Amino acid sequence: MLILRLEKQIMEFELQATAPASAARAGLITTDHGTIQTPIFMPVGTLGSVKGVHQHELRNDINAQIILGNTYHLYLRPGTEILRRAGGLHKFNGWERPILTDSGGFQVFSLSSNRKLTEEGAHFRSHIDGSKHLFTPENVVDIERIIGADIMMALDECPPGTSDYDYARRSLDLTMRWLKRGWQRYNETEGLYGYRQAYFPIVQGCTYKDLRRRAAAEVAELNADGNAIGGLAVGEPAEVMYEMIEVVNEILPTDKPRYLMGVGTPANILEAIDRGVDMMDCVMPTRNGRNGMLFTANGIMNMRNKKWADDFSPLQEDGPSYVDRVYTKAYLRHLFIANELLALQIASIHNLAFYLWLVGEARKHIIAGDFATWKPAMLENVTRRL
Repeated sequence: MLILRLEKQIMEFELQATAPASAARAGLITTDHGTIQTPIFMPVGTLGSVKGVHQHELRNDINAQIILGNTYHLYLRPGTEILRRAGGLHKFNGWERPILTDSGGFQVFSLSSNRKLTEEGAHFRSHIDGSKHLFTPENVVDIERIIGADIMMALDECPPGTSDYDYARRSLDLTMRWLKRGWQRYNETEGLYGYRQAYFPIVQGCTYKDLRRRAAAEVAELNADGNAIGGLAVGEPAEVMYEMIEVVNEILPTDKPRYLMGVGTPANILEAIDRGVDMMDCVMPTRNGRNGMLFTANGIMNMRNKKWADDFSPLQEDGPSYVDRVYTKAYLRHLFIANELLALQIASIHNLAFYLWLVGEARKHIIAGDFATWKPAMLENVTRRL
């Protein structure tokens, strides 16, 4: 039986609106580092830095309300001693708004040839120098306390989307046993820097409805400040992912935020919001941006294509502009072809700002009550190849 926490919630969530003919929701998450308007997209800053983007750009140009850090990577570099001496990640990287940390589970489990799972935890070798390490549910809580994120994630196993039922069941059983231990350690400890830290359990279960339902029910029992849905967008078809979100959100409490981990494309985000998801993250805006892919309200552009070579129109021709209109399609293509670093920065800022604009527009239409009629046209636009 999982230990229930009965004291006052660490993090507040106010549900402000639910869209007619949809499960889409708009809300407010309040942390000690600020308030987050949901639905929200969270830029990924794996090593304490969103690649190629300055903090002032995250605040002012992109208006990121919360960013991510990764426990696995920060544990290896710069290490917990440096982070503790700095006063936590907020002080270390100068980000004064909320931060969420992944437990590092996904990164550990992606090292298939360099890790071993036991009841104790995840034994792994560093991808940097091959040194041996162990993540347990307890020491991951301790590491996340040192990092100092406003929202900490539980250690879990993320099975491949193509896992057979027997593996998925055994994996879920291990994740839930780990959750009991991590939850107990969280409730036995306190933050190190004078502010509160929330702890989100993660619903696993691969693509099997009964496993997802069981995991969601056990997670809901904890009365945690929020809940996460993991193990999706890892090889399963998109329609299966959407089905699993629906199954889980039928059970997860409506008065707590729901975080869909590692998703995804603009279309994935709209579909997830439609199914009651409040928080999302993905490396796609920055990673794809660095490779020349731009997301816009009109469609997707490959900026290396010759068709943009003499197109002197702004990156976003109609609707909102996400970066200074001085940057034209022709100029950005030139920068990519010339391998100029500025290309990577412009594309990253543009894509992140677009993602934040997209979830902001979804929020407006949820509150206005016309999300269900707004979404289909926007979905068609964001999936178009230009």
